[in-house]
Amino acid sequence: MSSELEAINNEFANSAKNPQGLIEWALAQGARPICTTNFRPFEAVILHMVSQVRPDIPIVWMDSGYNTEATYQFADAVIKQLNLNIVSFVPQRTRAHREALEGAMPGIDDPRHAAFTQEVKIEPFERALRQMQPDVWFTALRAEDTPERAKMQPVSRNSDGLLKVAPLLQWSAKEMYQYLQAHHLPNNFDYFDPTKVEDKRECGLHLQH
Repeated sequence: MSSELEAINNEFANSAKNPQGLIEWALAQGARPICTTNFRPFEAVILHMVSQVRPDIPIVWMDSGYNTEATYQFADAVIKQLNLNIVSFVPQRTRAHREALEGAMPGIDDPRHAAFTQEVKIEPFERALRQMQPDVWFTALRAEDTPERAKMQPVSRNSDGLLKVAPLLQWSAKEMYQYLQAHHLPNNFDYFDPTKVEDKRECGLHLQH
């Protein structure tokens, strides 16, 4: 980690106390910021925070086509309530096309699952990076999500120099819920990620980037 990032992470070591300050700092570091979302539980928190500071920030959604009805309804409600600048990236094959040729989604123990994850999540994300060329990336990662995320820092750079910022890294589920209540934001608990299946499992996207 560079001395600059180390200093920033020390300053925002407990980003739970000042996520807005971290967002404002990060937005000053680049000209092409994005915020990614999958409209999972508590996702309205990061979307509200970043859009309050930069209303036109592109909100990038990798829509796998395998979301629940509730997730699509939640996404529509949040997009309208916050007037989000949503940019969707979808797999190169529709779900119907893929399933007609290969059948239903493979389970996580199926040797085809890695290729499935690459097709419906990682490839659309990498395409988004190529097309949008962001220099700052906001994500709603939280340390309590998975053991891997518990080891992460609020600010990091990937191998391409992209500044990755997780303002809510140290927030608990209780704090997320309280923020939603305070700002009258909706939530979504009927969420399913076909590339992870289990809540505490990584799909690989954040480990690669």
